[in-house]
Parts: sequence; structure tokens; C-alpha cells
Amino acid sequence: MKIIELHNYNIVFDDTFKSLERFFKSKNYSKKIVLVDENTKKYCLPLLTNVVRVDTVIEIKSGEENKTLSTCELIWKDLIDNTIDRNAVFINLGGGVIGDMGGFTASCYKRGIDFIQIPTTILSQVDSSIGGKLGIDFKYGKNLIGLFQNPKLVYINKNFLETLSKRQYINGFAEIFKHALIRDAGQWQLLKQTDIYTENIDEILYQSLLIKKQIVEEDPFEKGLRKILNFGHTIGHAIEAYSLENEKNPLLHGEAIAIGMICEAYLSYKKTGLSEHELKEIQHILLPHFPKYDITKFSTESIIQIMLMDKKNNGNNIQAALLDKIGNSVFNINIIEKDIEESLNFYKFS
Repeated sequence: MKIIELHNYNIVFDDTFKSLERFFKSKNYSKKIVLVDENTKKYCLPLLTNVVRVDTVIEIKSGEENKTLSTCELIWKDLIDNTIDRNAVFINLGGGVIGDMGGFTASCYKRGIDFIQIPTTILSQVDSSIGGKLGIDFKYGKNLIGLFQNPKLVYINKNFLETLSKRQYINGFAEIFKHALIRDAGQWQLLKQTDIYTENIDEILYQSLLIKKQIVEEDPFEKGLRKILNFGHTIGHAIEAYSLENEKNPLLHGEAIAIGMICEAYLSYKKTGLSEHELKEIQHILLPHFPKYDITKFSTESIIQIMLMDKKNNGNNIQAALLDKIGNSVFNINIIEKDIEESLNFYKFS
């Protein structure tokens, strides 16, 4: 068992569920509510209910397209129908959508009830489970409605990863690569030589979370340094949003962010001093894991319009976090439409 201690909560790595049992024994919650989707209800909930008595299960539809206010209303209605009081605890069992939306609904219900995160995907274990960011998508913007609120516990059990498809498994590595690129050149070198299906996935997750822990504790409300976590996301989020709106089989978050990282690595080469050698290295590592995507189907104008709605912008200035070298990044870099077009063309011909 490993523990990462943050200011207000712990992230616990434990494959036995014993730490989770101890956590609940130390509390006096009136009820335990679990939020699941159809996948985690089938594959993950039985593992949890073998060791934890659950009072209410709320099921929502999986997928980013369902991370909306209307889904939140359904969750709140279920909480009211089940007479859930302020002494209950909300358990988010699933990926990033479950964690983001479950934490958001719990934090708003009756001005806030406790919640814990049990992330069941690599993406949610290394990304949305830490840092206290919660939210839902609204109109053309990802996570435009939300707040900061920490869970009481993050519980990570690698047994849940056995339920993932190959696509979902690889999807999570986009954020692992990102953490290394923005903050830890040594970890990047290790990842370059690592089989991502290694049995030592716990150590990879642990080291990636240590990088993010350092960043979010220094800047919990994203006023400065934490903005470097947005590397790949300024363009990647817009591509993801466009895909969700226009495709029957939309890109997953990590797939979109991988495209965004290649585009923003190019912008880093053009604007902030990333070497051509390192730009090619990033391409060489990312493309085999996240095969080329046909972005010619995307309208560049539409992508730019979505980017203008990004919550990270300053007025009408589109701002990005870029690299000055592998392992170090800078933020609040203004980019213009011409930059975006060039970067998308660079990806197109990569």
C-alpha cells in the first residue's frame, strides 16, 4: 500500500480494499450512495459491494456527452427521492465523467455533502481524481460550469483496470505523458523505454500523481503554475468538443489531448524555444500510442470558435501552456488563429 498525502485528503493505493474498510469504520455516515454508469455497475460495483455496504446506487449513462446539467438534475432528484441528508457520503465509482460530475453534484447538494473518488480508469486515476476540479460541460465548453472542492479520500485499486478495453487503457496514458513533458524530463526518459502494459502500472501511476501533487499544492486554484497542466488541452479540448458534437464515435479525452500535445509541441517549437529534436521526439513517442486521426473532417473555424470560449482565456486572447524544453513549461502564452491553423497542419502531415 502507498499513500500520497495532500493538505486535506489522502490518495491511497491499495489492492485489498482494507484501507477503504478502515476509512468507513472511522466515519459515521448516515448513508452511502454510489454513482455508477452502465459499465462500472456491471464490472466494478460487485468488487465494491463485496466489502462495503451500500445504501443507494444511482446509475447514469456513460460518456462525455452525458456530463451535463440535465444529468445532474437526475442525480439530485434521486438523492431527494431517497431522502439523502447532509451526513451521507457520495462515492464516485468510475472514470473522469463520474468523478467530475459526481463530485460536482455532491458539492452542490444541500450546500455540500462528503464525497470520495474511486477512479476506475487510468485517465481518472492520474488526472481528475487529484486537484479538486469538478464540473460539467455546457454548450461548447468542457467543464465550463464547476467549482473546486476536495474529496475526503481518493482510493486507487489497480484491479479495476482489468475491466478496461485496450482503447480505454491507452487513453489514460495521454495525461501520464503530459505530466512528464511539463515537469519531469527524467520520468519522460523512463516512459520512453517502458512497455505501457507493464505489470508495474502502480509505480507509473504513483510517479505521475507525485508530479501533479506538487503542482496543485503549490497553486490549488489555478492562478499561476497549475496552468501548465493545460499543455495539450487548449487545442485538444476544442477538438474533443467538436468531435463530441459532430461524430457518432467521438474521440476519447486522451486521444484528443494527444493531438493537442503534438499541435502545442509545434507551437512550443515556434514560440517558446522547444528544440526541433525534442519536437520530433514527442511526435515519435505519441503517434504510435495514439494513431493518426483524420482532422480534415474538422472545420478549423469551428475549432477556433470553441477555443474562444475556453475558460483559460484572458479576454479575447487565446492562451496556452507550452514547453520551452522537455520537462519544463511556461503558461499564459497568447496564440492567434494563424498559429492554430499552422499547428493543425503540422499534425495533419506528421
